[in-house]
This record gives sequence, structure tokens and C-alpha cells, in this order.
Amino acid sequence: MPSAEKILASIKGLQEHMRAGEEPLATIPGIWDAITTGASERSAATCEIVLTNQRLLGYMYTKFPRERLFLEAFALADITNIAFRQKSFEPLFRELAISDGLRTTYIRSSREKIESLSQDLQAAITTYAPHATTSPQQAEERILRPAPVYEKKTIRTSFEQSLSGIAVLFTGGLVLEIVGASAWAVTHSIQVGLPLCVAGFVAVFFATLARRQRK
Repeated sequence: MPSAEKILASIKGLQEHMRAGEEPLATIPGIWDAITTGASERSAATCEIVLTNQRLLGYMYTKFPRERLFLEAFALADITNIAFRQKSFEPLFRELAISDGLRTTYIRSSREKIESLSQDLQAAITTYAPHATTSPQQAEERILRPAPVYEKKTIRTSFEQSLSGIAVLFTGGLVLEIVGASAWAVTHSIQVGLPLCVAGFVAVFFATLARRQRK
């Protein structure tokens, strides 16, 4: 596991957003996809997932082509549920669902990195959350709050709605369009090329639609 100094040195601008006494423990690249319970608000970004002794953060800062900061976080002491999720037809990626009761964030990365983050997060909550600096009222509320629930889930989805299925459909559609256009140009026959082009367009359209529905 990299040291706090190495993590701060490798992630641009992160030091400026650390709280008093906060130190990074681990980091992985991933996708942070947050949903507010009972609202339509949703924020998603490809970013660094940073675990500290106080919080779990999604962080990204860039200056080019324009300055942009993405920063969302859960206090370790506020996390109520952690679910390790594996979706069918997605062999390369895993998902960690984090909730504090008011919002849920889905963190996606490679299987190895998500498994490592899950273990590190559980250890950090056990080690640091009970000692978080809070007001007397917050401390009392956290004492009465149940311990976080840890789950493992297998999410059954159809192949067509999976990332792999969408990728196959989109790529196949592009190939059909190219083949159809080439056949049309070579044979000068609309009966040969047009059906392939139409089939390719339809495949790309439905792949794009399925992708948007996943967001």
C-alpha cells in the first residue's frame, strides 16, 4: 500500500482538500456514480477513489481544456451499508455500493481493485470511525446507529443490457454499416447495400439507447 506522501504527491491538488488530521490510506482509479435518495439528482465521474482515515472520496482535478474539480465524499462514520456487487456478463469489472441512508454511490473499477478497496474500507471504518471527532449530539447519534451492513450481491442482468452486450451490439452495427456501404459502392446495387446499412444503423441506435438507459 502506498504511503500518504506518495498518494498526495501523485494526485494533483488533493492536499488542498484534506481536513485537519486527515491522511490518505489508499487510492484506486474508478467511476464514482452518485444518486441522491428521493431525488433525480445524479453525478458521475471517472476519477480517483481515495480512502482516508476520515472519509471516502471521489476526486478529480484538471486544468485542461478547462479547470474542473470533482469532489464528493462520505464520512467513514456515516456509512451505513457497503455492498460488493457483481453483475452478470461483466467479467472484468465489479461495483461497490456505498450508502449513508440519504444517498448511494456506485464505485466501479476492476475486480482486483474493488476487492482491495472493499477490504481497506471495512478496516478503516472499524479502526477510525469510532474515534471520529464530532459534536456530543453527533457522537450520541452514532453510538445508537447500527454498525454498517456488509453485503455481497450478484446482479442478474440480460446480456443485451450489460456493458459487454452493448459493446457487441454497437461494434456489430458499425461493421454492418461499413460492409453495407462497401457492398453498395462495389456492386452499385441498392438492394445489396441498403439492408446492411439499415441493420447497422438500427443496431447502433439501440446500443446507444441501452447505454443511456443505464446512466
